[in-house]
Amino acid sequence: MTDIINDTIVNLKNHERKGKSQCTIKPVSKLLIEVLGVFQKEGYIGQFEVSEDKTGGSVRVNLVKRINECGIIKPRYSVSHTEFDTLEKRFLPAKDFGTIVVTTPKGVMSHKDAKKKNLGGKLIAYVY
Repeated sequence: MTDIINDTIVNLKNHERKGKSQCTIKPVSKLLIEVLGVFQKEGYIGQFEVSEDKTGGSVRVNLVKRINECGIIKPRYSVSHTEFDTLEKRFLPAKDFGTIVVTTPKGVMSHKDAKKKNLGGKLIAYVY
């Protein structure tokens, strides 16, 4: 377990493919919770509940069976708001289908929101 976000995304994808309705993720980080918030806002996962304990905490995620594919982007490329169209072609199967998660100076958000706000940032993950 070297990358918490990668482990979480693989866990979500595997549970979706098995047809499970919930997934428990351990350990948790603040960035991971923000990424899950973007997934939830875009409708790829349901509600999630964070519980803290001495071993790093855990998150219980309700799955809505909308994830076809997801993954992380490594290395985390720095991009400007004008480059999102080319990145959609690279990481997503079609235009306006799927979401790229970006960390910006204003927080973690989808590439669509970052494009509207004219913000650049670093790429974290994609989901469709």
